[in-house]
Amino acid sequence: MNEPVKNPDPLRRAWLTLLALSGASALVAELAGQGVDRRLIGTAILVLALMKSRVILARYLDLAAAPSWLRGFTLTLWIFGGLLLGLFLVAGA
Repeated sequence: MNEPVKNPDPLRRAWLTLLALSGASALVAELAGQGVDRRLIGTAILVLALMKSRVILARYLDLAAAPSWLRGFTLTLWIFGGLLLGLFLVAGA
């Protein structure tokens, strides 16, 4: 009998997501040698890194079960990321 395909467990999905985001970061970094504005590349890589940190917090640290903690850590990371982005863009100007 054909059984319906089950969704992969959350850790496997998280691992695949991290793998895809890491690949996307590598592809974006490759654009640096092709004349794309470095500020745009740096911004994209930082956003991808923040997305990866959210996956790690939610799945590997299991903060998905504690939404208020997840929101707090996510907000802190995005504020920190925004400060880093601001410094990066100011330094590159």
